[in-house]
Amino acid sequence: MLDYQQKLAIIESFPELEKKEVSLGRVNFQYSGSVADKKNVVYHLHPNGNGYVYAKGIGGYEADAKGMVNIRDFSEEDLQAIIKKAIHALSAEGAYETATADGNDHEIWLSRNGQKLEVIYENELWNVYAGELLDGTFRTYREAREYLIEEGFRPETTRNR
Repeated sequence: MLDYQQKLAIIESFPELEKKEVSLGRVNFQYSGSVADKKNVVYHLHPNGNGYVYAKGIGGYEADAKGMVNIRDFSEEDLQAIIKKAIHALSAEGAYETATADGNDHEIWLSRNGQKLEVIYENELWNVYAGELLDGTFRTYREAREYLIEEGFRPETTRNR
């Protein structure tokens, strides 16, 4: 089992992570390049060696309801691997892979009165089109989906998201 200083050194070796001091001597490490609402990759790393990595949607780990995986007993290799995967999952490329895991990077949404909008993933953004006219641009699929639902649209076919 790695101690606090060893874990800290491993985490600090990721230049894309920014250290944030929190209460009781704990630290968080945030990924400012995250396209998701979530920025914390490492959460509440405590001087006793306990801490968490955000791994929601990353296969092979037992995450809690918030998507956190306890890293208390992780080896150096395991800690490096989960952090690398977590950063990738929060990146634009990782978000695209997650959002299009079913092989679909576009979908049709319909209103009750038959108006049709198309959501297309282009250039690391989710664009909503009414015909050839751009109706909106969103950083994440979730933002585009929330907008469409608020406007009274429903997916033409249901997708698991």
